[in-house]
Amino acid sequence: MLHSFALRNMLAVASFALVAPVIAAPVELNLPAQPLSVSLRQLGEAAGLSIAADSSLTGHLQAPAVNGTLEPMVALQRLLAGSGLSYQHAGNTLIITRQQDHGASLELGATSITGAGLGDTTDGSGSYTTGSTSTATKLPLTLRETPQSVSVMSRQRMDDQNLTQLTDAVRQVPGLSINQGGNSGSDSSAIYSRGFRVENYQIDGEQLLNSGYASIFQSNDLAIYDRIEVIRGATGLTNGVGTPGATLNLIRKRPTSEWKSSVGLKAGSWDNNAIELDSGGPLNESGSVRARMVAAYRDAGSNIDRLNERHKVIYGIVEADLTPDTLLSVGADVQHHDANNHARFGLPLFYSDGSHTDWSRSDSAATAWAYSKRHYASGFASLEHQLNEDWKAKATFSRGRYEYDEVIGHASAWSFPDRQTGTGGQTYGGRWAATPVQDSIDLNLRGAFDAFGQRHDLIIGHARQQTRYKADNYRLWYFGSIPTYNGWDGKTPAQPDFEVTGRTDYNEHQESTYGSIRLRATDKLSLILGGRVTDWQNVQKTDNYGPDDEVSRRKETGVFTPFAGVVYDLDDTWSVYTSYTSIFKPQNNLTAPGAFIDPLEGVGYEMGIKAGFFEDRLNFSTAIYQIEQDNFAVATGESAPNGDQFYRAESGTKTRGFEVELSGELLPDWQLSASFSRNIVQDSNGRALNTEVPQNTAKLFTSYLIDNLGNGLTVGGGVNWQNAIYTDGAGPNSVRFTQESYAVVDLMARYPLTEQLSATLNLNNLLDKTYYTGTSSAYYGTPRNATLGLRLTF
Repeated sequence: MLHSFALRNMLAVASFALVAPVIAAPVELNLPAQPLSVSLRQLGEAAGLSIAADSSLTGHLQAPAVNGTLEPMVALQRLLAGSGLSYQHAGNTLIITRQQDHGASLELGATSITGAGLGDTTDGSGSYTTGSTSTATKLPLTLRETPQSVSVMSRQRMDDQNLTQLTDAVRQVPGLSINQGGNSGSDSSAIYSRGFRVENYQIDGEQLLNSGYASIFQSNDLAIYDRIEVIRGATGLTNGVGTPGATLNLIRKRPTSEWKSSVGLKAGSWDNNAIELDSGGPLNESGSVRARMVAAYRDAGSNIDRLNERHKVIYGIVEADLTPDTLLSVGADVQHHDANNHARFGLPLFYSDGSHTDWSRSDSAATAWAYSKRHYASGFASLEHQLNEDWKAKATFSRGRYEYDEVIGHASAWSFPDRQTGTGGQTYGGRWAATPVQDSIDLNLRGAFDAFGQRHDLIIGHARQQTRYKADNYRLWYFGSIPTYNGWDGKTPAQPDFEVTGRTDYNEHQESTYGSIRLRATDKLSLILGGRVTDWQNVQKTDNYGPDDEVSRRKETGVFTPFAGVVYDLDDTWSVYTSYTSIFKPQNNLTAPGAFIDPLEGVGYEMGIKAGFFEDRLNFSTAIYQIEQDNFAVATGESAPNGDQFYRAESGTKTRGFEVELSGELLPDWQLSASFSRNIVQDSNGRALNTEVPQNTAKLFTSYLIDNLGNGLTVGGGVNWQNAIYTDGAGPNSVRFTQESYAVVDLMARYPLTEQLSATLNLNNLLDKTYYTGTSSAYYGTPRNATLGLRLTF
């Protein structure tokens, strides 16, 4: 592998004197019109050359078709014709540069080595994997160098499968599952990993502090993101506080060095339509100032009666090279998700006689007056300065404003209507709304140093997040009767007049100092050590408009969350690793007396084998793990008068499992993501917990470019399978409800009609499988559906 510091040194030498040109014999080429990054990779493989290309240079550039027996340099010149790019030689590597930069000192950012490895940016790479990630340790490491289970949902994968919001992508990520109780974006649709609810979300590596409203991001539109990095297991090193399930890190798109624009139109089943715009490039002749703008609008109909969703998103970023060593980035984005006739749960699972209900998959549990408004706006800025060849300082600032207003109205999933008359139904009604604001700052210093004959990596930093809001409190819950489910249109009962019972002033603060170091004991053995010291405070004041006001003050000081990992390279392809992580998470769950459960604490152990084939363009990993926890919150089935669920603290819980994943390029033009995960969660007595979450999941998706068929046809397909799940006490006689194991099959095809215009067809749930997405209510998975998309690049 060519490390980034070695590449920088190589380029510095190349800036003073060019080495003799690479000599290569003519080769037979049949390269179709396709993304430039793909053509460069295929040329490198065919000619046995290493071609280094910054992904921000190649961006969305399209290459012309190149065919025949040609000398590699002639073929390369044809591929770069009209692109504004050139190349120069550095030893046996060809470096892609801007034409005006030819012969100048070069500094590549997100670098991919064609015929070798990938960079961290996935947009324009055509790959289902990435060359590096920093979510687990804050250090930029390859997947094989990272001693934890890492998966990446790349831009190409999102485009191939038409994954438009976060929950779509999560269903395809290895080891993750959604227990969906209601409509998209509902707070009752929890994401699980390794048996635990996922509560750790990041954007560009910046932590979202309050998991209670972080679930808003489940309905985030993915148009603005380059990739999603998923670290399974505890991530106390990068989050400070958090659960051991997983961390989802959404990485925004960055500007490209050449102007490229695209317009996408989509039309799908149930009037699910969308338009997307993506444009960016240099704002001045030298390219020292670059920008990018992404906008999307989706009017999403549904197979569920009356449900309609609208997504609006706009994102902009400007990058400026203030000096050759200083980079300033400033940006903002706005996300709106609005839904009418929105339900948190599905319809009842049982009739009053104990038999299973048989609703249509289109029947809705929502009242006609229920709605959901989830809006988010953020501004962010970062300043990076290269202190010298080895060290970089970075400061990041961000402010995010969340606005949610939920009017809840849906049929009770725990009422049992009469099979014949449809009577006996009940609705729940309520409301909650707030406008939380989070301010974040992160300062860090990252670099490399030499000691004891080896090169080592280090990062140290300080982070601070604060979230605050004031919110009116509404009385929960309002109950109403449904005259009959037969022909119910959701209009009865009428919307109640939601009573404001008080006001809450909420303030949460977290401050952490962190550090991580990779020590290379030998060329093959690396030791990664890290830790985070966190101060956390939460103050919640509730004015109940009476004598019974409430004040809650919780504080944790000097909490240390260590991390340790060892990676040993067996050879240039295979490595083994082991890691240890700690777990600490203050909890908002209440016991029956009304007190908060003590913070969740525990440890996680993981061992595994990883491999990077074809210079890490294909990554393999397998891992076994065990997580031990105390004060794990288990629902008791009892509720407070305001509707809050009561919990008990379970100590001595254990989670064990293993995972296998293969992702990336099997052969030129053949991308694959395949995984299997098994997870078992038990209490201290060995009884199963979280039985509504699948223990076993298998996921597969693959695509292949048939480049000699017309202009080049890409075909793909996949299947997701999970084992049976169940809930005890779901029926009128406390019987068990089980959703048996099932599999869902998807297909896709893409064809370039011209060099600029391509068409993509997606067919989801091809076999029209009928299944429940959870075991708490009768909410069905989406039936067979299709989406046709057109994309114009210019």
